[in-house]
Amino acid sequence: MSPEKKTVQKMFDDISPKYDFLNHFLSLGIDYRWRKILVRMLSERNPLRILDVATGTGDVAIALTRLNPEKIVGIDISEKMLDIARTKIAAKGLENVISLRQSDAGHIPYSDDSFDAVTVAFGVRNFEDLRQGLSEMRRILRPGGTMMILEFSQPSVTPFKQFYQFYSRFIIPFFGKMISNHSQAYSYLPETAAAFPSGENFLKILRELEMINCSVKVLSFGISSIYSCRKPDKIKTTGQR
Repeated sequence: MSPEKKTVQKMFDDISPKYDFLNHFLSLGIDYRWRKILVRMLSERNPLRILDVATGTGDVAIALTRLNPEKIVGIDISEKMLDIARTKIAAKGLENVISLRQSDAGHIPYSDDSFDAVTVAFGVRNFEDLRQGLSEMRRILRPGGTMMILEFSQPSVTPFKQFYQFYSRFIIPFFGKMISNHSQAYSYLPETAAAFPSGENFLKILRELEMINCSVKVLSFGISSIYSCRKPDKIKTTGQR
């Protein structure tokens, strides 16, 4: 594991005890609604096997059980985040549906074409190599499978744009540091959100990776967005007579 990945892993291990509280507190509870929208959008595809990348403490994986899939697998680089997810999953009696595994998104330990859908919420911007991670997500999708990504974006409408910039630059780091006792994590996370190539720039990357039907749904005045795309069906060929 590279030094950069080890730093990110340790950071999420360190903030794991306060991660869920801070997510809900700093988003004013809107993150619940965002996950519900992602699940509703994915329900149109009726996936049976789902991989949730950067699953963290398991909120998305648990929400995805509403789709009644056969299997959900969650992977994350932080074992301590996964420990919290395991506790939550056990409390809900979902161990037969959801399994968890520590893994780096850049090297997903599953075979080609093995999932009907792959999701990731607020994790893509933390990939060490964005294209490598997205390529791995594409690889494990079956032909015709769906990729759905929930990620922060940057509002563009005045005055909400200015308010959000102030909130993410000053309020999130202040309360994040105070509650988590971590001096860097809640400065790092807004910085990665600001640097993320959101909107049409991200759709362009998905299309360059040969994903199709790429679209974006902007949420909450542009604070976050859901990107949806599909892996092309295999082209059927016939031999010459």
